[in-house]
Amino acid sequence: MADSIGRALRDGRLEGEHAPALTIKDTVASPFGPHVFGYVLSQLSSNILAGKSQSKGLVVVAYSQSPLFYMELLKNRGLDDVASSRNCVQILDCYTDPLGWKDRLMNHSRPQEANICKDVKNTDKLFSSIVELGKGVIGQGKGHFSVAIDSVSEMLRHTSMPAVAGLLSNLRTHDGISSIFWLVHSDLHDTRVTSSLEYMSSIVAILEPLIQSANVQKGDLENISLRDENFGKGKFHVRSKRRNGRVRVMSEEFRVEQSGISFTSVSSENAVVNQGLVPKVQFNLHLSEKERNDRSSVVLPFEHQGNGKPIEIYDGRRSLVDGKLEEPFVLSAGNNQNTEEGSKGEIIYFRDSDDERPDSDEDPDDDLDI
Repeated sequence: MADSIGRALRDGRLEGEHAPALTIKDTVASPFGPHVFGYVLSQLSSNILAGKSQSKGLVVVAYSQSPLFYMELLKNRGLDDVASSRNCVQILDCYTDPLGWKDRLMNHSRPQEANICKDVKNTDKLFSSIVELGKGVIGQGKGHFSVAIDSVSEMLRHTSMPAVAGLLSNLRTHDGISSIFWLVHSDLHDTRVTSSLEYMSSIVAILEPLIQSANVQKGDLENISLRDENFGKGKFHVRSKRRNGRVRVMSEEFRVEQSGISFTSVSSENAVVNQGLVPKVQFNLHLSEKERNDRSSVVLPFEHQGNGKPIEIYDGRRSLVDGKLEEPFVLSAGNNQNTEEGSKGEIIYFRDSDDERPDSDEDPDDDLDI
């Protein structure tokens, strides 16, 4: 499933459509968004290096980590050629001096570095810098490049949501951009912020803890046990919008180790964990053989008990014969009997004439003991 995200970003945009956009959401309960971001970044860089991607280069907008961090990340993933070649990957440094304070304190004494953004509040200038770096990557002629933003949450610290939304929208609609993806820490923002980011995305990846606890009190022993159980692993949900308007939802499990993050299908291990939680529930979803027998032996109200005899319901069709009145028939739970045998109460019915329309053969109350 994580590979399907890589394929969508690799294939890029179709003619006349916006670039595919991926939102990666994490929370403090499952703070592994940067690991997923690094995984997607490495996967896309590998496809670009192999010539399998629509984009010919990648621009990384670094807010939460330094450019050196991402160069080391690519080297550790075996992409030394990508890390060493500035013709393939360019990094816009919004981490070192995002507001230009260091530059003012130094009184412009040090030489200007090429890819440092010193005014992240100005989204128009930021857009121009990204496009300029992208064009430098692909060179002359027509081509596409991808954009990766490592923290929209950091962007929202310096500028408003409408400005950020405008920047992302302009990047998606730019003809030279093949795909774009970003990371957001969803629990730091209002629901309307994350909803806006999801609305602009064609793919949304959500990280959740493997086991969620309803009790969030600190120091709770059960909560500490759940944190230990969730350490380094969790659930990975992907919601992708198809071109025909349908939405596809997929789920996997992930595990973060020293070598990196890995994804697996939902395994039986999770089922074992869920079975461990069942005894804490106050009801059982299944019946034992004894419980089934006990349930079948319960006598329901007004149900015919049978008593081994056929049940007959008087239908009122027996009437006067040769001008003589027959003994009235009685409606009872057993066979039709005379009133002499009735002891609990009876309904006596005489038909007015043989011309009276007969009653239906189907008695709606024939299953009731009345």
